[in-house]
Amino acid sequence: DLVPHRRAVAFHLSGAAEAPLSLTATLAGQAPVAVEWAGPLQRATKHPLTAESAREQLGRLGETPFELGEVSLELPAPVMVPKSVLNELRRAAVERLLANETAAAPVTVDEPAALEHWRAEISQRRPLPAPSDPAAEPALHVLARTMEQLAAAVEWSQREPAHQLGMIYCDFEDVRRYRDAVNLARSVGHPIGLATLRISKPEEEGLLRQIARQEPDAFLVRNLAALTLLREIAPQVTRVGDFSLNIANELTADLLLTEGLSRVVPSYDLNWDQLVALVGRIDPGIFEVVVHQHMPMFHMEHCVFAALLSSGKDFRDCGRPCDHHRLELRDRAGAPFPVLADTGCRNTVFNSAAQSAAEYLGRMRTLGLRHFRVELLRESGADLAPLLDRYWRVLHGEESGRDTWRQLRVLNQLGVTRGTLTAD
Repeated sequence: DLVPHRRAVAFHLSGAAEAPLSLTATLAGQAPVAVEWAGPLQRATKHPLTAESAREQLGRLGETPFELGEVSLELPAPVMVPKSVLNELRRAAVERLLANETAAAPVTVDEPAALEHWRAEISQRRPLPAPSDPAAEPALHVLARTMEQLAAAVEWSQREPAHQLGMIYCDFEDVRRYRDAVNLARSVGHPIGLATLRISKPEEEGLLRQIARQEPDAFLVRNLAALTLLREIAPQVTRVGDFSLNIANELTADLLLTEGLSRVVPSYDLNWDQLVALVGRIDPGIFEVVVHQHMPMFHMEHCVFAALLSSGKDFRDCGRPCDHHRLELRDRAGAPFPVLADTGCRNTVFNSAAQSAAEYLGRMRTLGLRHFRVELLRESGADLAPLLDRYWRVLHGEESGRDTWRQLRVLNQLGVTRGTLTAD
C-alpha cells in the first residue's frame, strides 16, 4: 500500500544486449529524469533481470520522500544487470528528482499578512477578557513527586477552608504508585492530576494506558503522543499541557487547545517581556505559569542510576537502585544537581537551586493570569506548608514577592534565563 506522506515514483528500465542501460524516473507533477549506465549489457545465460528483481532494488528508497510506484522493463532480450548497477542508477535518479524540486520556482508567501490573518482568527476564537481585577480569586496548583509531598499538600488544603488549593499533580518515578495517589486525594475529595512521561516511545503506549486506568481528574500532558492517545481513550478527563510542549506564541497555544488541551504552561524559554507579549494576544485564562521550581536542565536516555549503582543496563537487570537511593551530580564548585529517574528509565538532571517568580506575581495577576503552580522536588512534607503559605500570601497581596524569594533563598528568575526581567 502507498504511504500517504510519500509520493510514488515510477521507474522504467530500457536497453539491449551490448548497449547501455537507461533508467527513467517519473514523479507526478515533474518532468521525467533519465540516468544511464554505459555498460554494455550482457546477454543473460542465467538469472536475467526481471520486473520482480528490479522492484527489489529500485524499491530501496529509505528515508527519501518517495516510495515505489510502477516498475516497467523494455528489454528485447534477457540481460544480466548487477544489483550494484541498479542501486547506483536508483540513487542517481532520486538525486535528480530532489534537485529538480529544489530548483522549482519558489512560492511567494506574504508572511506578515498570513500571520495577522491567523492572529485575527485567534482573537475572535479566544478573545482577551475585560481588564482583569487583581482581587479576583487566583488558583494555586502544586506538583508533588512523592506520596509524602502529596499527603502534605492535601493536609495543607484541608487545614483551613480559605486555602482551597487547586489541582495537585503527581509526577512519580513509578506510575504504579498513581493508584495510591488517586485514592488518597479522592478520600478527601481533592482533585488530582497525573503526569505523563516526558517522552513516549511507540512501545511504551502501555504506560500511558496504565496512567489512564487510574481515572484521575486531569492529565498533565508532556508530549504529543500522550495528547493523541489520552484524547482517544479518556476524552472526558481534563488535559493540561506542560512546559515540554514548548508553547512560546499564541498560535501554538491555540492549536493545542483546539486539539483538546484545557490549559497550557508557557515555554520556559520566555523571559518577562516575551511572556507579557504572549499573554497580551490571547485569553490569559488558558495559561498556567510555574512560579516555583528546580529547573529541569537535562532529560536523557542514559540512566545514571544503573550506570553507577548497579552492574545492569536497565530495569530488567539493574535491581532498580532508583527506588532506594538519591543521586546527585556535582559541578566544579560542589553544587549538587539532583537526578531523578522516570518509569521509562530516563533521567532528568535538575538545577541545584530552586527559582521563584514570586516577585512578578502581582504583575502577572494584572495581566489576567490566574493559574499558578509550585513544583516540588525533594522537599519534605514539613517543608511544604511554609512554602505554600508564602505563595498564598503573595497571591493575595498579603506579602511582598521580593521578600518571599529573598527569605526562601532561591533564585529570582522566571524560565530558563532571567533575560530582560526587571524588578521595578
